[in-house]
Amino acid sequence: MGAKRCRLRQYFYASIACLNLLVIAACVPCKQAPTPAYQDGVFLDGVRDLVRRGDFEGAMKECQKILSRSSAAAPDEALMNMGLISAHYANPKKDYNKAMGYFLRVQRDFPQSPFVEEAKVWTGVLGAFEKAKQVDLDIQKKKMGLRN
Repeated sequence: MGAKRCRLRQYFYASIACLNLLVIAACVPCKQAPTPAYQDGVFLDGVRDLVRRGDFEGAMKECQKILSRSSAAAPDEALMNMGLISAHYANPKKDYNKAMGYFLRVQRDFPQSPFVEEAKVWTGVLGAFEKAKQVDLDIQKKKMGLRN
């Protein structure tokens, strides 16, 4: 009936399906980690407010201040926020590789953290996104090769 799909296109669609599953898994309500209300004179909720206002650089600086303090009680949350800021869709300086690094650091340095599962989901989503992007580039190269 229909034309046979090329192998690259099949991988592309499989990657998109995996990405959709990961996004759906991230949306499933889960036990929310307790958020410290106050941390070394800096409200972690203030980071979220800065993100809502679109001040991504300010939010990142606040998270870095928290990380730089040796007495920081929530370095895992600061790293998680840094990853989310780096991957935020509205951030003009978004960097998925940096975000992946922050999420992997949460998993590696804080294995008992309540943010580990969320970091794993984000790592999977960003990994699937990068794979899908690579497959798309491969398809474009194949198309260019066929036209020449």
